[in-house]
Amino acid sequence: MAVPKRRLSKHRKRTRRAHHNLTALQLVRCTHCNAAIPGHRVCNNCGHYGSREVVSTENF
Repeated sequence: MAVPKRRLSKHRKRTRRAHHNLTALQLVRCTHCNAAIPGHRVCNNCGHYGSREVVSTENF
């Protein structure tokens, strides 16, 4: 089994882990009802995708 010959410094360890971070969710406004939704998704509030109604929300 491989064993490191020398201890990793804090700088080298933290540099390797520099990309292990969370990114914020990018939200856009629905063109029909102005609700905040993730991009390229059907709006949960009104059922529109862009200018088209994709999901019927009459039963809700």
